[in-house]
Amino acid sequence: MKITEMFSPDLGKPSHDNQFIQPNHLHQDLLSQIESLIIQTENLSPNYNSLPETISSDLRQTLTHLTQLLPFPNSLKLHIWKLAYRLWNACIDISNAVSILPSSSCSSSSSSVVQNHAKLRHIAADMLSLAGEATGVPSPAVKSASFYLKTGLIWHDLRKFDLASSCFERATDIVSKLDIVGISDPGERKLLLDLNLARSRTAWELSDRNLAITLLTRAKTLLFGSPDHYKQLANQYLIFGKSVLSRNNDTDNSLKEALKLMSEALDLGEKGSSAARTREQIMELNELRSKSLRFISAVHLQKGEYESVIKCVKVLREGNDEDHHASLPVLAMKAWLGLGRYGEAEKELRDMVVNKGIPESVWVSAVEAYFEAAGNAGAETVKGVFLGLLGRCQVSARAAFRVANRVLGCGGEGSRVRTKVVADLVSDERVVALFASEATAKERAAMHAVLWNCASEHFRSKDYETSAVMFEKSLLYISHDIENRILRAKGFRVLCLCYLGLSELDRAQEYINEAEKLEPNIACAFLKFKIYLQNNDHNGAINQVQAMKTCYDFTPDFLSLSAHEAVACHALPVAVSSLSNLLSFYTLGSPMPTTEVVVLRTLITILIQDPGNEVEVLKFMKRVHDRASELGTECFFGKEETGRREKNWFAVTSWNIGTQCGKEKKYELCAEFFRLLSGFYGLVDCQEEENSIVVCKSLILSVSAMVASENQKKTALTDSEVKQAVELLDRAGKILTSISAGNKLGGDKITTVEPDLYFMHTFNAYDIHGRLDNCGPQQQLHFVKSFASSKACDPKHLLQIGVAASQGPRSNPEVATFALNECLSALLSSPSPDYPDVALIVRRLIALASIHKGDSDDNAVHNLYKQAHGIMVGLKDGEYPAEEGKWLAMTAWNRAAVPVRLGQVDAAQKWMDAGLELARKVSGMETYRACMEDFAIAFNKKFQLHNNC
Repeated sequence: MKITEMFSPDLGKPSHDNQFIQPNHLHQDLLSQIESLIIQTENLSPNYNSLPETISSDLRQTLTHLTQLLPFPNSLKLHIWKLAYRLWNACIDISNAVSILPSSSCSSSSSSVVQNHAKLRHIAADMLSLAGEATGVPSPAVKSASFYLKTGLIWHDLRKFDLASSCFERATDIVSKLDIVGISDPGERKLLLDLNLARSRTAWELSDRNLAITLLTRAKTLLFGSPDHYKQLANQYLIFGKSVLSRNNDTDNSLKEALKLMSEALDLGEKGSSAARTREQIMELNELRSKSLRFISAVHLQKGEYESVIKCVKVLREGNDEDHHASLPVLAMKAWLGLGRYGEAEKELRDMVVNKGIPESVWVSAVEAYFEAAGNAGAETVKGVFLGLLGRCQVSARAAFRVANRVLGCGGEGSRVRTKVVADLVSDERVVALFASEATAKERAAMHAVLWNCASEHFRSKDYETSAVMFEKSLLYISHDIENRILRAKGFRVLCLCYLGLSELDRAQEYINEAEKLEPNIACAFLKFKIYLQNNDHNGAINQVQAMKTCYDFTPDFLSLSAHEAVACHALPVAVSSLSNLLSFYTLGSPMPTTEVVVLRTLITILIQDPGNEVEVLKFMKRVHDRASELGTECFFGKEETGRREKNWFAVTSWNIGTQCGKEKKYELCAEFFRLLSGFYGLVDCQEEENSIVVCKSLILSVSAMVASENQKKTALTDSEVKQAVELLDRAGKILTSISAGNKLGGDKITTVEPDLYFMHTFNAYDIHGRLDNCGPQQQLHFVKSFASSKACDPKHLLQIGVAASQGPRSNPEVATFALNECLSALLSSPSPDYPDVALIVRRLIALASIHKGDSDDNAVHNLYKQAHGIMVGLKDGEYPAEEGKWLAMTAWNRAAVPVRLGQVDAAQKWMDAGLELARKVSGMETYRACMEDFAIAFNKKFQLHNNC
């Protein structure tokens, strides 16, 4: 309902304040903008689905600008009041339109409309607050507070508690200036109470309990002697108390808080009853009082204050308005049980059963509570009570079934106790006799179903002992005729399962033998298989797998199930046997429940759990590759994303096992797995560069593993293996070339290849091609030069190649010299050269030149010494390895020995000078250098004298 614009009838007459302050043009512009936006809202309000959010934001922005122009003349205030009421009434139209929507159409768009509607109401309330008191507007504070209250309630319903709290606080500030004592209007009084209660509820939702209770306490001053007000406030206390209880926090503080709140509700209800005048008001408040007392009783029960529960129940049952609520006898019975007075508890229980006004569910709940309290110690008493209940229900097959069904249907704590009682009851000869006739066949089947379902429930919760008892009792309700033979066999089989769960294997064997006599089938064979597993008889289990295949109702599903059972029992050989047998069915072309790839994946997963199964894993991995090649990748692995994941799984597994074999030095298997990995990716459209890199790496590692296996076995690779290695490296080289070319072209996706991968390829290519007779050395040099010119080249890699090429039976001096020289250049060009490596390279180069060139090119060797001297010039002491420096100086000096003996003066002087120059750069050679200098001076004098003669 829209709010009437209650203004003074003489709005045209100028007021006192607008004689002094007239609206300026800016005021009028802003008000015109607000009115325009309100007109848009009025025009859109019927079409609730198209309420734009920009209207509320524009209104808020304009209102903010208007706030900066305070104070306002009275005429402007009245104008703002009228605009606020127009906006409020448009919001009412929106609310009405949304409220008549069917529930199925409450989509996110309508939710957005509701929030925008709340924003508009908030703006209308802020407009009244901004305008303030205006001459001609009666009770402006009450109206403004009413707007904020109603807006806050909407925000509260939308669970926007911060906004709701803000509205309520604004409203509270507005009405705080009013004289509460002087308010006589009932509506205004109710507004004050509603505002406090609403603010309290919001504070409660914001977990500010102290403020919520404070506001309720403050609301006691706003009751004005009205019974409705007492009822309203008492209900709020009761709601808060129930909320504390519903949070499942049974701590002492929570229960005390709940009790305090409900006691306040009770006190307010009693005071309200005193103020009530009509019969209807008295009845409502008495009902509130009874309800509060019942909840107080429940709290006392949770706190274990059983005497207080009994007192509350007595109060409720006495007086003119005796309470007959169904919960009272339950509360009383549970309190008597808590006090250990089972006689009074049983009396309450029996009185409930006799009283037809109490719902069946209530007394069944009471029976449950009594059973739980009595426990196993009072089993005979419980049984007597149960039979007493049956007696009051006119004992018959139908009644016995109904009671058993009700009791067994109650879940929760104490279910085992109830189950035991029912088991004793249904096994009683008198009860069994009720179901013996043909007329009770329907009830007998129903009782069997109830007991069976109860047993099944305990079986699912792994309570096999209780389950076995109930399955055995259910057999009492199966006729011993031919028609029920299969049902009895089913009972024996499930009892076998129960005793398997209890690890009583002998009894399980007895039951399965009985079941097999009645109905020999695959289920019996499978249960025998489980018994073998539990006995850790793996050979017996494997033989039973073969026996299962001979059953008339055998399906391959049982082989899959057998594998799962074997895995659960950690009998991995049995699982492997089951899955291997299952694989034999896939070549027959018959429909299978599981795809072949899943079986193979499971089988491989099982095998890799134990170390040492790599050969078996490799066998099944090869089967995967062969079957995928035979059937096609989509047919074998699956389509789209599923197939891609399957293929990747086998590829990744090959990688992981190959890596593990490499770590364990099983190089032959390592090579096979890496080769297989490239084969799996060969089945895939290997266009992605990431996959290409993996394939390339696997090819290179496969060759590395072949070479490692050769070194391990000390047996050279055969010609066919060398050719295979060459093919693998060629494939890897093409992939590396294509990736490098793609990067040079600047593709969309730049893939970074590990530099080590290029090195491994080059190193393996150098090694393998060195074994070929035709063009081996030239091809080796080509590979090393290509690598040296690439960005992936690292001096350490060249050093490793150079060292390898300079030694061994298949050394290549040309490659070694090139690699070492390139490495030396790269090291010397770096800002901080690694001089130990530099010294190593110099020594290797001198050795190569000495061995392969010898005296034929003495200048080449001498140049290497001169180069070493040039490197050492300018270095700090110890920067160049001292031992290497000494080696250079000593070997250079020693090279002068032969020319000295042969009288080759120039050659001798050349090498002695080289040795002396190097010795001067090495610390620790002072003594050697002095000897060298003395010898050089003596040698020069000798030959100078000889020449003069």
